[in-house]
Parts: sequence; C-alpha cells; structure tokens
Amino acid sequence: MDIGSGVSSAYTSYLSSQASSKLDTHIKTKDYSQSSDEELLSACKEFESYFLEQIFKEMQKTVDVFKDEDSTPNDSLVGYFKDSTLQELASTSTEKEGLGLAQTLFEQMKRNYGL
Repeated sequence: MDIGSGVSSAYTSYLSSQASSKLDTHIKTKDYSQSSDEELLSACKEFESYFLEQIFKEMQKTVDVFKDEDSTPNDSLVGYFKDSTLQELASTSTEKEGLGLAQTLFEQMKRNYGL
C-alpha cells in the first residue's frame, strides 16, 4: 500500500468536508433579505465556484482511472496541491467568465427576496 496516496485521499476528504461545511454554515447564518446587490452576487459567485470545483474534481477522477500503475514520488506531492489548484481554477473561472449560474441565481434571489 502506498502511504502517500492514502494520506492524499484522507487529506482530500478532509478538505472537501471542510469546504462544504464552511459554505453550508455561511449560507445558513446569513440573512440575505437585507443584503445589498454586491453581497448577493458575491454569495452566488461563491456557490458557482464551489459547484465548478466539484465538477472539476469529478472530471479529475475520470482521468485518474486511466493513470498508469507506475507511480512516482511526485504523485503524492501533486495530490496535496491538486485540491487547492482546483479551488483556484474554479474561483478564477467564476470571476472571469463563469457558467452564468451566479447571475441566474442572483436574479432569482432578488425576485425571491423582493429586492
């Protein structure tokens, strides 16, 4: 058993649970009925970024399936930084162009909260 991959997968699981619980806590503790447009749009962009991150992680899993059995010592190092890289990629993608999901959510939230 490769210890590096075991630690990497445990670390990945930990980061994933932390990110989702942080987002969940942030959403549940904030009253968006009194929020400004900037705060609403920021929350929508955070959600879109998290959504994209989850998509990228699932896409990465499909690539890892076809990976050769020969692992190098750098593979565990790559595993440690993969999550932060995917988070940054998702955040950058949302800020640059995005999927349009944040804008759609923003408009829906404005209608729901009557802003």
